[in-house]
Amino acid sequence: MDKVVGSAAEAVIGIVNGSTLAVGGFGLCGIPSVLIEELYRSGVSDLDAVSNNCGVDEWGLGVLLKARRIRRMTSSYVGENKEFERQFLCGELEVELVPQGTLAEKLRAGGAGIPAFYTATGVGTQVAAGGVPWMHAPDGSTIRSSPAKETREMDWHGKTLTFVLEHAITTDFALVRAWKGDRHGNLVFRQSARNFNPLAAMAGRVTIAEVEHLVEPGEIDADAVHLPGIYVQRVLPMTPEQAADKHIEKRTVQPKNEAENGGPR
Repeated sequence: MDKVVGSAAEAVIGIVNGSTLAVGGFGLCGIPSVLIEELYRSGVSDLDAVSNNCGVDEWGLGVLLKARRIRRMTSSYVGENKEFERQFLCGELEVELVPQGTLAEKLRAGGAGIPAFYTATGVGTQVAAGGVPWMHAPDGSTIRSSPAKETREMDWHGKTLTFVLEHAITTDFALVRAWKGDRHGNLVFRQSARNFNPLAAMAGRVTIAEVEHLVEPGEIDADAVHLPGIYVQRVLPMTPEQAADKHIEKRTVQPKNEAENGGPR
């Protein structure tokens, strides 16, 4: 039952070229930065990653992207990562853009054993009809695009509506970051870091969690557990320095004179 590993290198054993990864976090909040850095050091490449976004140029998944270690991304948001945009438009990276709520449910469904589900999101658009570019040629032309998806009319609250079929996502591995975890893999996520982390963890066949505070079994109240240990196979305790090393994707501050005078007039 003790799932704690002694090092980041031990934590990522088994992740090889071509592996599929579900990665938690939103922007730069709650991203498993220690595990990502270890993958960079390991030299693994040709990765197929599923994450809300791809970090920024120098942090998070952006580190692997900049080093050309990622072959394909399934995301809902390009964000502030200009290299992500460049690689996609230049035909160096395959990208499947998915509506954010749909991406969350695809990951959750994968962990819950639900192979597919119907949703109204995307009906009447290219999300359902197909044709969303996935891969460009160097000249900017589209060489691979999304296929059409099955749709179905159903009664919903007294109305006949159209829904689109979306398939669940499962991956070889999942990388997540938790504020607190015990040796059995029960995890607690703090505030907004409880974003895609629980869902990504559910989707991985082998889930690896880096935790800021490791506690003993029983120290986390059962009602406080956000993700039960059944979904987690490896736990990596972080050092205080690693836990404190957090970045902000886009900092917006108030000019000093406005702050001193109570804000803009």
